[in-house]
Amino acid sequence: MSGFLSLTPDRVLDAVEVGGLRSTGRCLPLRAFENRVYEVELDDERRIVVKFYRPGRWSREAILDEHVFLADLAAAELPVVPPMDLGIGATLAEIDGIHYAAFPKMRGRASDELDDEGLRRIGRLIGRMHAVGAARDAPARPRLTVERFVHEPLDVLLSGKLISAALGPRYRDVALKIADAAAPRLARAGAQRIHGDLQKGNLVWAAGGPILLDFDDSMVGPPVQDIWLLAPGPSEDARRAREQILEGYELFRELDRPTLALCEPLRALRIIYISAWIARRWDDPSFRAGFPAFGTESYWAREYEELFNIVESV
Repeated sequence: MSGFLSLTPDRVLDAVEVGGLRSTGRCLPLRAFENRVYEVELDDERRIVVKFYRPGRWSREAILDEHVFLADLAAAELPVVPPMDLGIGATLAEIDGIHYAAFPKMRGRASDELDDEGLRRIGRLIGRMHAVGAARDAPARPRLTVERFVHEPLDVLLSGKLISAALGPRYRDVALKIADAAAPRLARAGAQRIHGDLQKGNLVWAAGGPILLDFDDSMVGPPVQDIWLLAPGPSEDARRAREQILEGYELFRELDRPTLALCEPLRALRIIYISAWIARRWDDPSFRAGFPAFGTESYWAREYEELFNIVESV
């Protein structure tokens, strides 16, 4: 892990050039928490993004499942950024025990505020993505289950004594109530390859429309996971935005409408999972800098209140 936390530009460039690609020597670290990501300029003036996967997080097979999904989407002419051949006849290589891949740099703009037509365009894109995703399994990718997103994270948070003794039991009880409510609904919902982390930050807009980025958290789960994240919460505005997304989505693929009842339980699962994710990475200085309030009383009080409000509504 120490080599991962202290990757040097020289090692990054060595990784890029191992298969015959040649760089100008320009190497710029990009903001990322989970992985280490660098922009590298090649001598033919192309710019690529090189991603070094955090050791121990994904197996080689799981990363290759991510790459297969991206290749399937690209073959279906969806606007995604699949990994490049590194010059070795493969999209995945290893240096110092760290898996890495390279992607063409994609230019586009972020858009936090989307009008109805923008939401419908994204919906059409998600519908197409899910049609491709349903065509095959990704056996090495994680499944969206309450075991992975509630029980295991809860063990991390409680065993690490990160939550105060006063609040810990209440946090545990509300998390388990959410797990109990979500488990049968998830069991009834169909599961397939999905993006898994389709928040607005993983979409950029280019001249031709939206582009899907960062499949690092791709998983096998219910399609509704890729819809609620773009319009989270119980507000009327969020519900209306989800309807606009679905209007575009259902031009290409039907959604099992009863699974929309999972929107709030899935939001709760993500809250619990993200807290444990930060806790697991707390020895990484970038996490301490990126989440300065983590572990404070106000942090846990806010998280508990959000979970309590969700469990009261499901």
